Amino acid sequence: MQQDTIWASKDEVREFSLPFSRQIVMMLGAFWQSGVRNRVLTYTVALLVVILATVYAQYRLNQWNVPFFNALESRDLSTFIQQLQVFAVIAGSLLVLNVIQAWLNQITALFMREGLARDLINLWLKPGRALKLAHLGAIGINPDQRLHEDARNLSELTTSLAIGLVNSTILLASFVGVLWAISDTFRFSIGGDEVAIPGYMVWAALLYAGLASLLSNVVGRRLPALNADRYAKEAELRFALMRTNENLVAITLARGEENERKRIHGAISTVLHVIRRLALGYTHLTWVSAGFGWLSTVAPILIAAPVYFAGNLTFGGLMMAVGAFNQVNAALRWYVDNFRQIADWKATLMRVSTFRNALTALEKEPQREGIRYSTTGDRTIVLRGLELYAAQGGSSRNHGLRLPSDEVFHPGERLMINGEAGADRRFLFQALAGAWEWGTGEIATPPDGRMLFMPQKGYFPHASLREALAYPFDPAAFQDDRLLAVLDEVGLSPLAAALDLLERWDRKLAEEDQIRLRIANALLIEPDWLVIDDILEGLEEETQRELADVLSRMTDTALIYIGRSPAFEAVTRPRLIHLQPLSFFPSETPPTAPSPRSVRGTS
Repeated sequence: MQQDTIWASKDEVREFSLPFSRQIVMMLGAFWQSGVRNRVLTYTVALLVVILATVYAQYRLNQWNVPFFNALESRDLSTFIQQLQVFAVIAGSLLVLNVIQAWLNQITALFMREGLARDLINLWLKPGRALKLAHLGAIGINPDQRLHEDARNLSELTTSLAIGLVNSTILLASFVGVLWAISDTFRFSIGGDEVAIPGYMVWAALLYAGLASLLSNVVGRRLPALNADRYAKEAELRFALMRTNENLVAITLARGEENERKRIHGAISTVLHVIRRLALGYTHLTWVSAGFGWLSTVAPILIAAPVYFAGNLTFGGLMMAVGAFNQVNAALRWYVDNFRQIADWKATLMRVSTFRNALTALEKEPQREGIRYSTTGDRTIVLRGLELYAAQGGSSRNHGLRLPSDEVFHPGERLMINGEAGADRRFLFQALAGAWEWGTGEIATPPDGRMLFMPQKGYFPHASLREALAYPFDPAAFQDDRLLAVLDEVGLSPLAAALDLLERWDRKLAEEDQIRLRIANALLIEPDWLVIDDILEGLEEETQRELADVLSRMTDTALIYIGRSPAFEAVTRPRLIHLQPLSFFPSETPPTAPSPRSVRGTS
């Protein structure tokens, strides 16, 4: 298919974006329906127990400050040594708890990634859906980035941030009461008058952390959008590199290295531009996070100093108040300390939820005006009033095609469908497969779906020749004798010894041998209908006649050859159907050019 026919407007892409709250609801719903739910919940409960135990140990450590620092102040050596022993027990317990929590964090993130990745893959690879998604424009570009990098980032960041938030919430609940009790009796003099503020240090901690959070939000408000833009540009760079690597032979023969070098350097420059903007944003954010971080070293001492110097607080009490303040402040400053990760998380959440929403919308989208798909009551294929249009945004020379009359294709029939200049036959090939829906009319196919579609450019999995030959079916369903027979029939008998050889067959085999292997696949599967997209084009005449003869011997299979092949026409003597081009003005949109909707998949 020509790339210039695959396009969607920005409005069509935006329709899959969701408000933040609905993004959360969608992903929670996906998690609840996933197969990893029970395992994640089990590890979550274990994490909660460990976090509670850790907070309790930190609470005891904060209480330990009073006797330890009082012993230092009074130079009480025996109490000092005793408190060191207590510290060893508390610190050792915290070390063990921290190690257990780190392991649980990693395992929980692993299961989260498993559930998310499998959910997205299952939605993406439902019959016909991945190709329809590719027709939706920007949302369908580089799905591998969303399925791999975005899914990994989202699962890991969600686990890390959720655990951190729970830990901070429990810390806050535990130490805010301690800090209130410590500072409830704080009194200090201002101008000779004694002033008491109940919960003095609690209010100070709230004000301190609130100011830090407010400034972080203001300074870093653009980071989520910049992160999302970076992921998109990184995906485009990776695609450019992958595409160049996949076409090294053609590029080298065309002496196109310099052109590709400029193209890839352009993609690198685009990525670097976004990273520079991110670096500037993170630098500005560091003024706030680092500034408040360093200030927190002395802030609690400065806040409690008036009470201490007034003689209303011991040195041990001061250290306990400082420790409780730091715990409360750390809990309240969780948002500030994790703002960069939160921005990254929001960006990945937006990309993954938008991608997932587009996939589910293809399934749930109601029937709209366009090509109608149905099934026939017998084994025929029926085309009624069929007109096909280039997708919105298509080039001015490919506006569409028309089938001049209603057609009925019968089992076992041989047909050749070609057309006049300007009638892009591939629209019809994809429409028959249920993968092209810009147009009007009806396509009715047999209900059992025993149809095999053979596009010009084939696909071979990175697998053994046995698996490639039987694709997409289980090779165990076919005897070796049958596999060898079809290889021999298409002239690939030299490959008989390579059945269990693992190779990239699209690189290992010459183009002609790839076509022979694809025809061998059709012979093995024996479909009721074989729809061919001009695969004989470009082959030597003798090879065309040889392969056309092989196809003609598929007596139980109806052949629909979409294209021009004198050899196929001479050997099979098919019924001929001519397509007529449709012509619109370059700026005119076809009368009905709907975006893709969900249709019945094909085999």
